[in-house]
Amino acid sequence: MNHEVDDAPRPESGASGAHTAHARYGDDDAAAVAAPAAVPAGPAPLGVERTPTGHEGVDALLERLGDADHLAADGHIEVYEDVHRGLREALTALDARPGPPAPPSSYDNRS
Repeated sequence: MNHEVDDAPRPESGASGAHTAHARYGDDDAAAVAAPAAVPAGPAPLGVERTPTGHEGVDALLERLGDADHLAADGHIEVYEDVHRGLREALTALDARPGPPAPPSSYDNRS
């Protein structure tokens, strides 16, 4: 005769649904049946430090990144695109500044 002992819990009368699920499906499935659905965490600051650059417009754009700390993830893209657009405009403005005229090239002196 085989007298092996089965250590799996047996449902008893009046057993909870989780206990019954455990007996029927095993530990992993019982946890899924018994545990409520996870609630996603709300927005939380990332704690990323923004170091001032000394350029007023750029610093304002970097501070704008902090607005994403209070938004759900699907709202971040709007902030990032806004900051990116502003930084591109700031760089373009630097390129467009009139400066001293470029020195003549040796190709201009063909006599």
